Amino acid sequence: MSQTWNIDASHTSLDFAVKHMAISTVRGHFKALSGTVTTNESGALESIEANIDASSIDTKDAQRDGHLKSPDFFDVATHPTITFKSTNVQAKGGNEYTVTGDLSMHGITKPVTLEVETVAAIKDPWGMTRTAASATGKISRKEWDLTWNQVLEFGALVVGDEIKITLEIEAVIPPATPAA
Repeated sequence: MSQTWNIDASHTSLDFAVKHMAISTVRGHFKALSGTVTTNESGALESIEANIDASSIDTKDAQRDGHLKSPDFFDVATHPTITFKSTNVQAKGGNEYTVTGDLSMHGITKPVTLEVETVAAIKDPWGMTRTAASATGKISRKEWDLTWNQVLEFGALVVGDEIKITLEIEAVIPPATPAA
């Protein structure tokens, strides 16, 4: 029997990193996300679904965040949500998986692959059952038509194409609903 876990947004992070002017790395994250993780009866990962509020992007620079929310990038007025839905979960052995899924953002859906490592479930001090996972992957922002850029005097681009993604997910089994 499958078990559905709710992503605990207050204990989950979705971070990204991109090269800036070919010399440094800018990091940011999305502050608002929700979703579910499904495991089988032995606790093995079966699926992941996530919804991210694109307007919750935070790079510690309000001006840059405003530009990222604009039509030059995420166009959050038109495309307010980024979603991920797994389409294939491949066990690699132990608690490691390769998860392929559809990433939809900026009105475009493309497959992405994440490397995922899970941990065994625990009971927290309040009696809730929790689990966690770490996931990493890379995407090309051009594949989602996020192409704004400027060429610098020495030929490098202001914003790199490769985006490194890191997720730290904590999930909890929702409390049982009392029978009516």
